[in-house]
Formats: sequence, C-alpha cells, structure tokens
Amino acid sequence: MNPERPARRSRVPLSLRRRAVPWDRQRPTWRDARPGLIADALKRAQARPSGNWYVVGASAALGGDRPVSRTVAGCEVVLWRGVDGRLHAGPGMCPHLGAPLADSPVRCGRLVCHWHGLALDGTSFAGWEPLPAFDDGMLLWVRLDEVGGEEALDAPVVPGRPAPGRGVGAVYEGTGRCEPEDVVANRLDPWHGAWFHPYSFVDLTVVGSPEGTGAEDGFTVDVSFKLAGRLVVPVRAVFTAPEPRTVVMRITEGEGVGSVVETHATPLGPDELGRPRTAVTEAVVAASDRPGFAFVRRLAPALRPVMRTAAARLWRDDLAYAERRWHLRSTGRFPG
Repeated sequence: MNPERPARRSRVPLSLRRRAVPWDRQRPTWRDARPGLIADALKRAQARPSGNWYVVGASAALGGDRPVSRTVAGCEVVLWRGVDGRLHAGPGMCPHLGAPLADSPVRCGRLVCHWHGLALDGTSFAGWEPLPAFDDGMLLWVRLDEVGGEEALDAPVVPGRPAPGRGVGAVYEGTGRCEPEDVVANRLDPWHGAWFHPYSFVDLTVVGSPEGTGAEDGFTVDVSFKLAGRLVVPVRAVFTAPEPRTVVMRITEGEGVGSVVETHATPLGPDELGRPRTAVTEAVVAASDRPGFAFVRRLAPALRPVMRTAAARLWRDDLAYAERRWHLRSTGRFPG
C-alpha cells in the first residue's frame, strides 16, 4: 500500500473546491468496493481478540443517583459509581425476587433495589456477583466472559485518542435491527461515503486498501468534509478495526491530525419479532494543533450537541445500510 501523499496542509484549514461535481456525475466506486475485499477485512476484524469486553454507554451518562443499564446479548447489566467515583457493574436483576436494578436509585454509593431495599455496594452479596468494568474516560465497558467465549483480557482494546484537554469529544448512541458484523462491514466500506452521504462528504478517493493479514491493515481515504457550498475541509484518514466490534477512523493528514471517530457495535438481543438488535456507540474526538483551537475547546458544551446531531444524521443512513445487509444475509440473498 503506497498511496500518494496529499498536498501539505495550508495555513487556512478550509478550501474552496474548484468545481462542484453533481452527485450523479462523480466517479462510480462499485468496481473498487469489491465484496471480497470488504469480507476479508471483516473476517480479520472478527479474528482479533476483544477479551469479552463490550461497550455499554457513555462515561458522561453515569453519575448522580441513577445507574446505567443495557442488555448485552440478552444479559441484563447495570452499572453505577461508588462514593469515590469507582465504577461498579453486575447483573441487572436483583437476586432476591428479580426486580430490574436499572430502575433502582443509588444512595451513598450503593444501588438500592426499589422493591425491597436490598443494597449492593459492588461486591458479592446474596448471590449477586460483580462483573469486570472499565471506564476509559469516554466510554463504559463491561466484560461478559460467558457471552464472549474468548480468553479474557484485563482491560478492553481501547483505541488511542487525543490527550485529555486537547480535543472536543461527543458520544452518539443508536440502535439498529442487525448484528454487530453488519455495522462493522458498513464502516469497512469507505467507498460509499460520498454516494450515500453527499451532505457530509465529497471528493472521496480510497487510495489504499488492505491486501495482507497484518494487524495494522486499514483503508486509507482522501476525502473532504463538506461545510457549505464549495467550502470543504480536505483530509486523509485511515480506517482500522482493532477488535471484532470496533472500527476507528483516524485523521492522519490535513486539518485535525489525530482526531478520531471510533464506532462500537454491541449486540443487545432479539426484538419482539426475533430480529437481532445492535447498539451503535460512536465516540467522536476532534483535535487540532492550531492555536485558535483553544477557543474551540472552550465552546465544547455547545459543540457536543452539534457533533451528536451530525453523527445521528450519518447513522440514520448507515443503520439503514446495516439493516438491509442483515435482511439480505438472513434470507440468503446477500450477494457474494
């Protein structure tokens, strides 16, 4: 993989496109987006260890007197913080009479069942056993060895991010009727970007794709983020899959070097019709070494909702993509 390097970053982070190419006149990418190439990248991702760790929500969502809960592959899980801020996790069913601990409040660092008052401090009690949990500063993880079936790891495979205080981060959460592999396959198909998301991406070219089996293989993309009209931000980005349910896009050249978008897919369990459901948790961390970015960081509280809205718009389409893929797979009609 020897992609040509783009031009050196200019002092001004924005660019004007010389000409706007109508959506239907851009270069087709279907010959490049070979099903076998995407399938092979997906297989390599699925073969990498996860250590049985699953993303279950945003770190910022957990605090105060309410726990965070999620059903992972049919297993109810509840998480809360102790008085010292330490993360606790365990089964979401009270061992007494089965009450949903997700509906129970946290009092003085203990999760107090709202049915009969059984209080849990995060240690083994009355048949309730804690689960390994991890807070990486943006996302919450829980380890479910019986679900994952892999060799357990002490900590999850957390992608590298800009140092705390250097970037602005936001977390989007959504749910689709598909399996995690459909979400990962979507992210390992960068060729669809400018066709499926013309409101966000233009001038997209995949300049490098994985042909080997190395752990660091990835898709390298030159793309411009569309702002308004002909105004764009051109970058080079690399897509990699460090573990079976995670895909990371990292900007390597252009504006915002080091910025990341990491997408995590967590199986939830079937819906009322037996269709699989998957939670998509996407952490976006924008960073820049430009002096003016310090001012941007001060606007973080106002920017986070905007970042989540942008991610939600993209995932409105991408979840439809993933759901369609699962539907075709489940009915034996998926090409290839």
